[in-house]
Amino acid sequence: MDTTHCTIDGWVDALHAPDPHGTAMFGLTVCPADADTLPEDAPDTVVSCTSTAAGIVHELLTRIQPGDLLRVTGTLDQPSVPSGPTRLTVDVLQVLDAAPMLVLSDMVIDRYGDYCVIFDADIDTVPVFTACGMWVGLADNPDTITTLIDTHERVHGGDA
Repeated sequence: MDTTHCTIDGWVDALHAPDPHGTAMFGLTVCPADADTLPEDAPDTVVSCTSTAAGIVHELLTRIQPGDLLRVTGTLDQPSVPSGPTRLTVDVLQVLDAAPMLVLSDMVIDRYGDYCVIFDADIDTVPVFTACGMWVGLADNPDTITTLIDTHERVHGGDA
């Protein structure tokens, strides 16, 4: 197996997987430098990365999110067979750009007194829970939420 010391820029592809031995693993999507000359459907390369450096492991498990743009430096192990995975042991990690925060525009959680409901733009039904998280039921549509809550309060004597 050949090894090369290198620096790679790429986007975090997969969530970080902690290892019981103080190691963190993650996937890094790397676009080739000449990406503009490649066909649109050319696949990106995902490099399997790992690190045992305590500071890097802590960053990966607590601050780094999928979509963050990183610059990593370490030892790249080329597989001995062409179909084998390429692995990078990371010694240095730098965040170049954070992924944009996701905005939940299609789903809204709302409160009805002692009850919580979840509105999802993709479905008509509305899940209803007590504020403590106990399942109440599924309202057929937003207009039937109060009917479901009234029924729950009658059956349970007002205990939400």
